[in-house]
Amino acid sequence: MINVGAPDRIVRIVLGLVLLVVPFLPMTASFFAAWGTWKLLVAAIGLVLVVTGTLRICPLYAILGINTCPANRR
Repeated sequence: MINVGAPDRIVRIVLGLVLLVVPFLPMTASFFAAWGTWKLLVAAIGLVLVVTGTLRICPLYAILGINTCPANRR
């Protein structure tokens, strides 16, 4: 069941791509160098946002009963 609407989807994909790439860019690597393995957690969160935005399904939304997709509202 689709529960992620278009604006939410765009925000998830854009923010997810930023979180996925920024920790590994040379110009921001010095900032994230102090984070150690935490930068992998930031990248993992970005990956989750990209996947949920692409598939338009958010398991957390399903658990909480949230639906931002206007076509599937009850």
